[in-house]
Amino acid sequence: MPGHPDDRSERSVSRRNFLQMIGITGMASGFRWSSAHAGATSNDTRRAPRREDTHTHVTMTVNGAVRELDVDNRTSLLDALRDDLALTGTKKGCDHGQCGACTVHVNGRRVNACLSLAAMHDGDEVTTIEGLGRPGSLHPMQQAFVEHDGYQCGYCTPGQIMSAVAVLHESWGDSDAELREAMSGNICRCGAYRNILAAIKQVRHG
Repeated sequence: MPGHPDDRSERSVSRRNFLQMIGITGMASGFRWSSAHAGATSNDTRRAPRREDTHTHVTMTVNGAVRELDVDNRTSLLDALRDDLALTGTKKGCDHGQCGACTVHVNGRRVNACLSLAAMHDGDEVTTIEGLGRPGSLHPMQQAFVEHDGYQCGYCTPGQIMSAVAVLHESWGDSDAELREAMSGNICRCGAYRNILAAIKQVRHG
């Protein structure tokens, strides 16, 4: 008969049994997960990563010389050039590919060295500002930057010159607007853009 005290008692017992079963099952599941997780953590701790899994042997031709490097897979081309090869003419500016201070040539094309991993350049030919010209034997673009005062603080200048040399071999028009667009990835905080443009035009039309 509905509402009879015995019915309520039976339902109450059933609910208690059900809740107890859920609690016991949850505890058992948690124990199994904790044990498995602890075992995985223990195994991961025992197995240290091997050097061959984290480093790459790279052979590059840099400024005409063959260089061999054992680089961490996370190392940028910029850091490899500066820290491993001591080619500090290539500057670290924003380190996010936004300022162009780290511009170098890879297989004849300009790239932002901070956005490229050194491990990707096995067999490539890399040219930095040090390989473009030397004191007493400057590249025409370097000489034009001197003549037109295309720099002030000089921090962005290596990247500006490397991009400007690349522009000579790219399919840009001769208008000032197109040349400015071609150089738009290189930022000069000193604002020497007019002089930089004059230097590029001199070399391009000379």
